[in-house]
Amino acid sequence: MSTDIASTTNTDFYLMDELLTEEERTIRQKVRHFCDTEVIPIINDYWERAAFPFELIPKLAQLKLAGGSIKGYGCPGMSTVAAGLIGLELARGDASICTFYGVHSGLAMSSIAMLGSEEQKQRWLPAMARMEKIGAFGLTEPNHGSDAVALETRAQRDGDSYMLNGSKRWIGNASFADVVIIWARDDDGKVGGFLVEKGTPGFEPTVMKGKVAKRAVWQADITLTNVRIPAENRLAHSHSFKDTSSVLTATRSGVAWEAVGHAVAAYEIALKYAQERVQFGKTLVNFQIIQDKLAKMLANVTSMQLLSLRLGQLQEEGKMTAAMASLAKMNNARLAREVVADAREMLGGNGILLEYHIARHHADIEAVFTYEGTDTIQSLIVGREITGVQAFSSR
Repeated sequence: MSTDIASTTNTDFYLMDELLTEEERTIRQKVRHFCDTEVIPIINDYWERAAFPFELIPKLAQLKLAGGSIKGYGCPGMSTVAAGLIGLELARGDASICTFYGVHSGLAMSSIAMLGSEEQKQRWLPAMARMEKIGAFGLTEPNHGSDAVALETRAQRDGDSYMLNGSKRWIGNASFADVVIIWARDDDGKVGGFLVEKGTPGFEPTVMKGKVAKRAVWQADITLTNVRIPAENRLAHSHSFKDTSSVLTATRSGVAWEAVGHAVAAYEIALKYAQERVQFGKTLVNFQIIQDKLAKMLANVTSMQLLSLRLGQLQEEGKMTAAMASLAKMNNARLAREVVADAREMLGGNGILLEYHIARHHADIEAVFTYEGTDTIQSLIVGREITGVQAFSSR
């Protein structure tokens, strides 16, 4: 029985393809081909060993996608829908590669593009667009995940420098990144982003061990001990946590697209398996319960696709709100989790073998369900929009 998932099935049940531009279709196909030929054939081994596939970075760079919808500075300046489709297709291939790219192109580059000075943009964005320089985004701390607004890392002004002290956790790419944006409180208690370059004394990243999801991407614990950086390394337009939140809102839509990618992969794997697997003298697709399950999986995939497409259009038009992004992330991560679980169940014992790929997605979707804001936090952001009442603390 084939375990190759590179040959795709039709997951465009509502003909969303007709609503895309030619450029968007071309970008989507380029990334899908990259995943089918370069990622899927090798990624299980890296995932099992918890090793990062550095060999894929130059190959990904050749696609000239980093920077997504950022205009200028060597970035592609594509539509937000096209940028979302990249996340979908990378996640369909592998969540770890999607996270590596999302941290670099989304969180790190977007922070500089949205909050940096012209000099900071000119210095970093062109090299990051070429993926000659890799970025990371350091917000989460050991004691502050959902309440990241309460971060404790400090940036004390010392003449023409800042001295950073504190710790960070779950920081993707940080162990090898050329620049890490560390979010910290200044002497006035205001949150800002600080560009810490690779090799700066006192900056100590350690790759986290023991993960059971997204094993092929490296997150780091970071200790900052008297890390001195030039004052001009503060992102020029980062003055409060609202500025940080603006970056998170802009990139949260990407996680909603990523969730679609996991669901698409799971559906493709399950359908292909059901078409080939023979039990009781018939292929699985002949059984009513299998058809019922596949139909419901496809319904979830389709609703997720259309929600993400509309969100991308609203973001392109400057109409996307934080609650809209949160609703999409909440909805899609939850539905993707269901689709992936149904697919894993359909494969029976084979569903826990890496060679069938669904086991990797089954583990990785748990990270997607949690990061960039848990399901509960997203619901409270939407609830605040609905009721006008703040149900969780904020500063």
